[in-house]
Amino acid sequence: MQSVRELEFFKNIRESREYEFGIFFFFEGLVISEMKEGAIFNWAIAEKIIAAAYQVLGKDKPIAYISNRINDYSVVPTDWLKFYKHRHQLEFYSIVAYNKSGLASVVLERMFFRNKIRQFSDLDNAIKFSLSKVTDKKIDLSV
Repeated sequence: MQSVRELEFFKNIRESREYEFGIFFFFEGLVISEMKEGAIFNWAIAEKIIAAAYQVLGKDKPIAYISNRINDYSVVPTDWLKFYKHRHQLEFYSIVAYNKSGLASVVLERMFFRNKIRQFSDLDNAIKFSLSKVTDKKIDLSV
């Protein structure tokens, strides 16, 4: 398991925000979460993170989200419906899981998340993939 703080990429950080449920790292076009052991990621938490992402990164730019599952926690998969009901968009969502429990909720999340969820076992690869997708999307928007 690897925290984003351990990577060379961490030097590119714009801001980090620590909450009682986890830490969120904001980079240009990218948000990486590291939830705390036993936390429950639900709509109330998502609203806080969405507001922070808009504040730090802006509202009209493509953003990728990586869930770096270094701890075991729960996700309320049906809360993706609330995400879409409030007209939020997340085109690139990746999960980095280091064990089977980290991947267990992915099956349920896929039922409610409208786009593809990418799975990785290595944080570096997830970052490279996500940044390439965000860059491609920025190019598409500028044409």
